[in-house]
Amino acid sequence: MKSFNEKCYEILKKVPKGKVTTYKSLAHELNCKAYRAVGRAMNKNPYAPEVPCHRVINNNGSIGGFAQGQKKKIDLLKKEGIKIVNGKIDLQKYEYFFTVRN
Repeated sequence: MKSFNEKCYEILKKVPKGKVTTYKSLAHELNCKAYRAVGRAMNKNPYAPEVPCHRVINNNGSIGGFAQGQKKKIDLLKKEGIKIVNGKIDLQKYEYFFTVRN
């Protein structure tokens, strides 16, 4: 049986370059509300960059934390073509949805 962290990493691998997801969306995809636990899993990610934890942001579009520092996270996101304005990402434009929304 996979650990919570391993399940998070498996789901996160679906998020393509140039898109982001949120801690909340990852938790929902795991059928839970453990947003902070998702954040801790991202912080402990031993598989970066194959498991792109830099693509996980806060639900309000703000960058959130990153084990290597926010500046590094911003640099990685910008290299993927994601625009950050006033410390936020436009989720309308860049959010990846795990399931089809009607």
